[in-house]
Amino acid sequence: MLLGKKKDIVGVDIGSSSIKMVQLREAKGGYQLVNLGLLPLPPEAIVDNSIMDSGVIVDSIRSLVESHKIKTKNVAASVSGHSVIIRKIQLPIMTEDEMEASIQWEAEQYIPFDISEVNLDFQILGPDAKDPSQMNVILVAAKKEFVNDYVAVFQECNLIPQIMDVDSFAMESAFEVNYDTEEEDIIALINMGASAMNVNILKEGLSVFTRDIQSGGNTYNEEIQKRLGLSSDEAEHVKLGGELPDVDMDSVREVVQDAQSNLIQEIQRSMDFFSATSADEKVKKIFITGGVSKAVGLRESLEEKLGIPVELMNPFARIAVSEQAFDAEYIEAVAPLFSVAVGLGMRRVGDK
Repeated sequence: MLLGKKKDIVGVDIGSSSIKMVQLREAKGGYQLVNLGLLPLPPEAIVDNSIMDSGVIVDSIRSLVESHKIKTKNVAASVSGHSVIIRKIQLPIMTEDEMEASIQWEAEQYIPFDISEVNLDFQILGPDAKDPSQMNVILVAAKKEFVNDYVAVFQECNLIPQIMDVDSFAMESAFEVNYDTEEEDIIALINMGASAMNVNILKEGLSVFTRDIQSGGNTYNEEIQKRLGLSSDEAEHVKLGGELPDVDMDSVREVVQDAQSNLIQEIQRSMDFFSATSADEKVKKIFITGGVSKAVGLRESLEEKLGIPVELMNPFARIAVSEQAFDAEYIEAVAPLFSVAVGLGMRRVGDK
């Protein structure tokens, strides 16, 4: 009996445009892909990261679990958006147990919600380089009501939500397993979803800055629909470089360029804000992921505008993927959509 083995878990990323599900197995010092599923969601099911139509979400998760013959009931999920606050704070040096005991009181100074209305968590990053009597701590607060909506959905699917993570940190977990970076490097990870973008800046492998931007790939679609009179499906098709009869592709490119400029401007603001609040430290490289990261010309435009190397993150770069069990071309095509789900799939029951 493997008494010490941590139980399997399935990572479920509920995004505004689709649900992504990943199951991984620990193997030879790394991970092997066991299961992978994706189901699109109707436009109004999730709005501003909040569940608007729980029935659709429940049906979709059940469908993924059944069609992929998922046996485990244990789920890791994640949240982001207005109802989640992430703060990097400084506190006097203390132990994890002492921090646990004083977290409620410490958090009150930094969280703009009533403390009784939030779930709190923290991670001690270590002593501050400039003042060894102080330590840096990442503080996370999520509104209970918001988290409970997600928990209720999984419970209705007869699943057990064991871990509730944050999108930015799940993406970071996937990055760490798949990429090596120099210790001094400052790296930005940007998850570009349909309705929002998560920015997570890492220094020496630790998260030092996070920001959720409530703008994403839907900007492209909305502009294309509005300016060219196309349906939602047609807009998605041309956004990704597809052609349609009677649609002037030059006009499409112009609209896409405008929408792209707006997204790049938001990312530029985040980079500038980080530099302004971090003693003029600069991001050395950006990794982009999420559905929008595949948009034609985005990576190149971002690189040119910011003057920083930009790479498309592959959450399966170092994960063993059986060519007998999975279509390699399909995995490559959908990989950018799965960074958060892969990070969640790496968690195990009993993790903090």
